[in-house]
Amino acid sequence: MGRQRNTLKLLHWEYGGFVMYYKRLEGGTFEMPFFDKTSNSYQIQWSELMMMVEGISMQQIKLRKRFVNAGLC
Repeated sequence: MGRQRNTLKLLHWEYGGFVMYYKRLEGGTFEMPFFDKTSNSYQIQWSELMMMVEGISMQQIKLRKRFVNAGLC
């Protein structure tokens, strides 16, 4: 994310290679994800990233409980 929070670069792995996405907003800014002090990094789920890119605020989002099979991840 750029310093002014109006640009975003994303490097994503897909089958066959990496894909780079770049988005620049004409107006407004991207919302910063939650900063985890213990790992000293930003950790974000794919769904949260897509909401951020589309301009949906994550402050009011309530995620419903889902089953996650740890063996598949």
